[in-house]
Formats: sequence, structure tokens, C-alpha cells
Amino acid sequence: MKNIKKGFQLFWFFFRIGFFTFGGGWSIVAQIQKEFVAKRKWMTEEELLDTVSVGRSLPGLMIGNVSFMFGYQNGGVFCAIMSLLGISVPALLIMTIVTMCYTKIKDNLYVARAMTGIRAAVVPIIGSAGLRLRKGAYTDKLCYGISVIMFVCCAFLNWNCAALIVASACVGLVLKREVLEHGAS
Repeated sequence: MKNIKKGFQLFWFFFRIGFFTFGGGWSIVAQIQKEFVAKRKWMTEEELLDTVSVGRSLPGLMIGNVSFMFGYQNGGVFCAIMSLLGISVPALLIMTIVTMCYTKIKDNLYVARAMTGIRAAVVPIIGSAGLRLRKGAYTDKLCYGISVIMFVCCAFLNWNCAALIVASACVGLVLKREVLEHGAS
């Protein structure tokens, strides 16, 4: 019974925030952090960061993956399905309405201006989520170095993001192994 209640709580939370996914999944990650890490203490910053990292690495929409994994970690399969439905239904409803009205609103000046404002608001939301998750992501100087190198490779050299993730994992494994071996000596 407790799991069913938690499943509906998760559905309602993800349903509410699902209407505000402008800018992609990172704006939702900030809300998950605020609600379930800071307020309810259902998970730690590190657990959220791990969930986001795995969810981002899997095929499909990052926030769908993250909400499913989050639900599963907090209540099993039922909570996972309810979380995924909660985040998906608003997008389905909005896309249905937009698709039906698209030809009428695509050239509307007010819609274009509103979207400009929304895009401007998304950047600080994503930035604040990144800053909050920084504590769990950067455990030592090695993490900062990997991050800077991968940023340059992604932002300026336009390297493949999936390849960068795999390369980062390999670098972390190799360098951490060396640190552990030299530390044990």
C-alpha cells in the first residue's frame, strides 16, 4: 500500500514538472534535486548525479530514463512506471495541442517572443542545477581536469559526446587505478 501511495506521489510530482520541461531534462533535474534531495532526503546529491549520468548515457530521452530510474530506486517497478508516465503525459498533451494548432501559431509574433523569454530563463535553471550537482561530481582535482578537457573537446572541437563519455570513463578508471596502486605502496 505504501508503494502505491509513493507511486502516485511520484506520478503527480513528475506530471506537474512535466509541463515545464523547456530546455530539456536539466531543468527537471534541478527540480528533482530541490524536491527529493534537499527537501525530502529520498536520495543524496551523489545518487542523483549517478542516476543522471546513467540516464544520460542510455538511449532515449534523458529525462524519461532519469525519471524511470529515480522511480525504481525509490519504490520498485510500480514507482518507476508511474514516474515515467508522470513525465510523459504532459509532453504528450502539449504536443497534441501544438500539433493541432501549429499552422496557426508558428508565425505568431507573441508566441515567438514568449519562446525567446522561455529560452532565456532556461539557461540559468540549467546552470543552477549544474552548480548544485558539482559537489558530487568533482571529488578531486582529477575530476576538474577531465571536465575541462572534455568541455574543450565537446564545445570547441565538436567531438562526439558518446565517445567523450566513454573516454572519460576510461581515463577515470586508468588514473584512479594508478592512484590506488601508488597509494597502497
